[in-house]
This record gives sequence, structure tokens and C-alpha cells, in this order.
Amino acid sequence: MTHTFDELKKMTVAELREIAAGIQHEAVQGYTQLNKEHLLAVLCRALDIDTHTRHKIKAPGIDKAGVKSQMKALKKKRDAALGVHNHSELKAVRRQLHSLRRSLRRAAARARKGTG
Repeated sequence: MTHTFDELKKMTVAELREIAAGIQHEAVQGYTQLNKEHLLAVLCRALDIDTHTRHKIKAPGIDKAGVKSQMKALKKKRDAALGVHNHSELKAVRRQLHSLRRSLRRAAARARKGTG
């Protein structure tokens, strides 16, 4: 049975030791003496599981991909305004970028809190 890091992290030490007992790998040697944190690391190494997980936050009410594409277009406008030294356009574009960044951060914070 294949496991994920999140599944292993939710298991108890006894359950992790049962899994370690069934694995023949040099990293798992002495698993009975390990605490949960070290046992998790050893099991992940033995099972070739990535311990770094990215948090995928679904921000309700916001289209993250759409906002990112808007930001990309605004960055091109910003670079063009910098090239021709148009300071009023530059300021307007920077304000729009700032607003979009803040909206993404706010949505992510709401999603983390669970107040969607």
C-alpha cells in the first residue's frame, strides 16, 4: 500500500512502527527506538516520499489564475512605462499590482482561517 506524507503524519507512533516493521531498508534500522518525528523522516526516506508538501489553498470568490494573468499583463505595462519614463502611468500600474497582490493575500488568509 502506498502512503502519502499527510497520511503518515496523522498516524500514531504504534501505526508507524507497524509500517516500519514491514519494510526492509537500511534507513528503518532501529525504528523501535525512534520518536514520531524521526520515524516519519525515516519512513519517508525508505518509501521515497517527498516530505515537502505545498499548501493548496482554495480561495473562495477569487480566480487565482485570472488574477495572476492580469498581474503578468500589468508587469509588461509597468516595464513599458519605465522604458518611456511615463511616471503617471507607472504609478497607476503599480497601484493596480498592489491591489491585486493584496486581494490574493486576503483571500488566502480567509481560506486559511476557514472563514471563506
